Amino acid sequence: MKAPRVTLEQWRVLQAVVDKGGFAQAAEALHKSQSSISYTVAKLQEQLGYPLLTIEGRKARLTERGEVLLRRSRHLLQEAVDLEELAHTLGQGWEPEIELVVDEAFPTPALLRALKAFEPQSQGTQVQLREEVLSGTVEMLAEGSPDLVLSGIVPKGYLADPIVDVEMIAVAATSHSLCLEQAPISNERLKQELQVVIRDSGSNSRDEGWLGADRRWTVSSVQSALEVVASGIGFAWLPKADLMQDLENGRLTRLELESGGERSFHMYAIFGKGERTGPATRLFVELLQQSCAQCSAHK
Repeated sequence: MKAPRVTLEQWRVLQAVVDKGGFAQAAEALHKSQSSISYTVAKLQEQLGYPLLTIEGRKARLTERGEVLLRRSRHLLQEAVDLEELAHTLGQGWEPEIELVVDEAFPTPALLRALKAFEPQSQGTQVQLREEVLSGTVEMLAEGSPDLVLSGIVPKGYLADPIVDVEMIAVAATSHSLCLEQAPISNERLKQELQVVIRDSGSNSRDEGWLGADRRWTVSSVQSALEVVASGIGFAWLPKADLMQDLENGRLTRLELESGGERSFHMYAIFGKGERTGPATRLFVELLQQSCAQCSAHK
């Protein structure tokens, strides 16, 4: 790889001369002698083979080539500063990447709000997001070491904080025959209809919730279940937080059942690395807690 002839310090000096309006002003701002500033700029122009500045009275002005290079040099210096900050935060244990595993039932609006709040504070940390269903989240902990798992199942030996109560409600398309029934709907009547369920993504799948229907279709995600149900095929238990728009615009209708049309369960933030959990992951959990509290306040 070819080594650069021009140093970052030379570009910094050129920027100061232009931004401050002259050599004397740049020398004062950078705490250098004026002769040192003049020499640095002269050496830079000599190395490049053409002038970057013209002197008009007491003002130093950029040539056309100088304008192009100065613009690029600003990006270069900022990248160098960002790189040093990243090196510093990594030295303090700040994670370069967070592996996040989320149960599909986790309220999407709360998750997205937390991710949006995290990004400007992330200091360059990348997020790897993976969605699982039920025991699939636990298997991810067993197979690897994700930094954070959001799940309703907490395996033994892991640190976990309660993060949110997830509400599941029974819904069908407004045009579905169940919505024409006189409420409350009995389990016997419900058993006659097709139920859409979400497949457990773990290899040792487990059943959750009411599964009394004689006919069931299985899909792989909450979004798929929502679309199938909204098309008029069957009914399903789905996360309330992800359905608000469809309920408000009349695409879906809540079912009033004799046995109760809603149920809830706790969702936890499980720390895959335990006590070794890094500061970026802990920050994200704080933001997630704030986001979930905001959801609860608007219920």
